[in-house]
Amino acid sequence: MASVAAAEGAAAALRSVLSRAQQAAARSGRAPDSVRVVAVSKTKPVGVIRGVHEAGHRCFGENYAQELIDKAPQLPDDIEWHFIGNLQSNKARALLAGVPNLDMVESVDDQKIANRLDRVVADLGRKPLKILVQVNTSGEESKFGVDPSGCVELAKHVKLGCPNLVFSGLMTIGMLDYSSTPENFKMLANCRKEVCEELGIPEEQCELSMGMSADFEQAIEMGSTNVRVGSTIFGAREYPKKN
Repeated sequence: MASVAAAEGAAAALRSVLSRAQQAAARSGRAPDSVRVVAVSKTKPVGVIRGVHEAGHRCFGENYAQELIDKAPQLPDDIEWHFIGNLQSNKARALLAGVPNLDMVESVDDQKIANRLDRVVADLGRKPLKILVQVNTSGEESKFGVDPSGCVELAKHVKLGCPNLVFSGLMTIGMLDYSSTPENFKMLANCRKEVCEELGIPEEQCELSMGMSADFEQAIEMGSTNVRVGSTIFGAREYPKKN
């Protein structure tokens, strides 16, 4: 019964998040459906995720490759999974082979992982995989992501040098405590402008994935098209207790 209650609570929380996201989009002069909400389900049981899926949501995100590999086969295959954590090259094949409905990897931060994903997609005969380039907008050494000065070069490599990947935009996590400041969001928007000018593509075709539970409305008002919301939907993370 507890899991049923958790699923119902998460579904209700999701509806609230979707409404808030639509209102934030409207405040920024955009269509209500111009923002994708990625429900970040890391550490959450399959039953709770299924409840949110049954409420109509289809886009979910996970941070750990093995956790996603374990969960995906137990859930409907019409879920669009986003991988949003740091991906090690040696996990790329297992992730792509084990999760056929992986829709996007949001965390490509160097050419090595881009090249690895490109090769694995080709080897598996998968349709091209959507990619976001992760940018470290806070300058913290603990954060993954390419330096803003290198984002154009990496985006160019993905678009022109990786035929089995689809360059789809940019992502940032923000500050150490997973909050962000307007400066983080402005920096990512500036990176998008530079990337689009270099690649000759309109900014509308380059997504901005920024904003999480604490700040997704502000992020949307500053141009985000993709927000990653976990604890506001699912509640606090449930990590295994250490002995």
